[in-house]
Amino acid sequence: MEIVAFVIGVIGNIISVLMFLSPVGTFIRIVKNQSTEEFDSLPYICTLLSSSLWTYYGIIKQGSFLVSTTNGFGVAVEIIYLSLFLLFAPPKMRLKTAVLVVVLNVGFSATFILLAQFGCHGEMRIDFIGFLCSALNIVMYSSPLSVVKTVVTTKSVEYMPFLLSLFFFLNGGVWTLYALLVRDRFLGVPNGIGCLLGMAQLVIYAIYRKGKSVKHIANLEEGGQIEHLLPTSASTNIGEGN
Repeated sequence: MEIVAFVIGVIGNIISVLMFLSPVGTFIRIVKNQSTEEFDSLPYICTLLSSSLWTYYGIIKQGSFLVSTTNGFGVAVEIIYLSLFLLFAPPKMRLKTAVLVVVLNVGFSATFILLAQFGCHGEMRIDFIGFLCSALNIVMYSSPLSVVKTVVTTKSVEYMPFLLSLFFFLNGGVWTLYALLVRDRFLGVPNGIGCLLGMAQLVIYAIYRKGKSVKHIANLEEGGQIEHLLPTSASTNIGEGN
């Protein structure tokens, strides 16, 4: 059983790395256009916070080094993403992002790691950080829901990266299986929820994937024209529940 768990954990590491790298295309676009456009920084802020505490959890809990390795990589990647976001975001979004980074990624992480390190001992420390990581992981998986709202409102998936949703689904599924094998409820609960949320995002993506881009919609509105975001046949099928 330990060998099976190790293999699943390695697979989880690989999928997690791919999940962390999945927004690369988005940031290539941001750098190329020198603008963050309508992209939101919240998913990256939440992921950095979650990865930071999971790295600490993997270090303090015996036999959980596979958790610390993948999340340590995630910390480095998310720092790069947020640095680029701060560089190219408009002033209002830059200020919002900077405040959240300082409050959550610096203040929140440091406070709870220090509290766990010096205020808790043994299993209490592991349970404290594990519960906190579990809650934050749910927040991380839920963070793209603001983007889902934009997708439903605009009927366009332009600002909802498909690969990020796909790897949220795969990552949640694999780590849920790993958690069952090693009997770690702190890993199992949030990743199970993450798997379901990732699946929901993929369903939303499938429904609205043929929508026009947001810029194209704006151009149509400025020109006084009205055009369906989906072909008539597709709209009819959705309305019929097919």
